[in-house]
Amino acid sequence: MPSNTNKKLPRESLWQNEVLLLEQELTLKQYSWRTIKTYKYFFKEYTIWLGINRHPNNQKKEDIKDFLYHWIKHKKASRSAQNQMVNAIKFYYEKVLKRERVVYELPRPKKAFKLPKIFSEEEIKELLQTPENLKHKCILLTIYSTGIRLSELINLRVKDIDSKRMSVHIIGGKGKKDRYTVLSPTLLNFLKHYYQIYMPEYWLFEGQDGGQYSSRSVQQILRNAIQKSGINAFGTIHTLRHSFATHLLENGTDLRYIQHLLGHASSKTTEIYTHITEHHMAKLKSPLDFLKLKEPKLNRLIENNYKIRDISK
Repeated sequence: MPSNTNKKLPRESLWQNEVLLLEQELTLKQYSWRTIKTYKYFFKEYTIWLGINRHPNNQKKEDIKDFLYHWIKHKKASRSAQNQMVNAIKFYYEKVLKRERVVYELPRPKKAFKLPKIFSEEEIKELLQTPENLKHKCILLTIYSTGIRLSELINLRVKDIDSKRMSVHIIGGKGKKDRYTVLSPTLLNFLKHYYQIYMPEYWLFEGQDGGQYSSRSVQQILRNAIQKSGINAFGTIHTLRHSFATHLLENGTDLRYIQHLLGHASSKTTEIYTHITEHHMAKLKSPLDFLKLKEPKLNRLIENNYKIRDISK
């Protein structure tokens, strides 16, 4: 165990110039502000941990492992946080210092397999009918009917709604990728009424003082609707997106189309929804059913003397 594992860390990094170099490279490569903020935070923690006598550009793989060990044991770092730490440190050595990628083989935690939580169709109907404010209702309708992310919703422009092609244009989604998703005739009808009343100029959903609607306000709209409707209290904005995908799958939409609508780079990401759809589960058969065994014949003596229970009830 390294000697500085349990020491009290200084409040500021002594290698601010290296942190700045990391930020500059991330900015030049047009990483999202959220990624820049996250990478800066973890790399700064790494430089703080190194202290005054160890320059970041002169460290070995073992030193990085020691840092990860420190965070996992003493900071109780989650799997997600550990992966972000690895990514931030790798970016510094591979992109800022231009070193060989093969040198930095860092341990990554096993990713926990968790099924996404969803709303049932009945819960969705109750939820969407709850908001009395038309803008609030349209925001929830848009998320569920298109399957877009929260960041994609607040970046929607008025001109991204294409009523001729019945599509919604997503600009710069995750991974800075553009795509189209479906425009529901029901949503379009609501948006027409919304437009006549609110007259948004540029962003589809604007704040009270103009400009983009805040993500926090969108989340609060959902929280209010959940509390008022009394449905699943653990639902989030992303639950609407998961519900969009699951309900499409249950209604027979091909998984490849769902992958495109969600903007998933890999089909493996989309395939998680096959684990939670009741529609597909009902179609699955046990291999025992393929054997076509003869139906059992109950002994009449047993049938007459014992009440046979139906275990399916």
